[in-house]
Amino acid sequence: MPDLTLLFTALAAACEERVRARMAEAGHPDVRPVHGYVFQHLLTGPVRVTDLAGLLGMTPQGASKVAAEMERIGYVTRRVSGDDQRVRAIELTERGHAAVEAGRAARRAVTGELLAGLPDPEPLLAALTALSDRTGALDDLMARRLKP
Repeated sequence: MPDLTLLFTALAAACEERVRARMAEAGHPDVRPVHGYVFQHLLTGPVRVTDLAGLLGMTPQGASKVAAEMERIGYVTRRVSGDDQRVRAIELTERGHAAVEAGRAARRAVTGELLAGLPDPEPLLAALTALSDRTGALDDLMARRLKP
């Protein structure tokens, strides 16, 4: 019996590589997988760095480091949050929103390419959906509960 964990890990890595290549072609060569997790938490608006750390399951220092990197490459901006000058929130820039859209387009394209290589993708999609439903995996992803 195939090892599903290895199979899914290998397929996820191959998909990620293809998505990143398309993102680079679209003008976003610096996007790393951890950035995708940050993007998802910023889609609804600014988030304090300490709150982002909790959402990502990392230390505030680690979240601040990722935020500084993303600010340096133009995907987020940091600003004072509220009256306390020490509290910073980060939010997406126009370039950050463009990267999110480029990522969505890249995932659609990669999905289309992979499914086009199958004679009938429906049974595979049904099986994957059933596994996702049983494990709650897609629900966790969509609710932004997965951590890098």
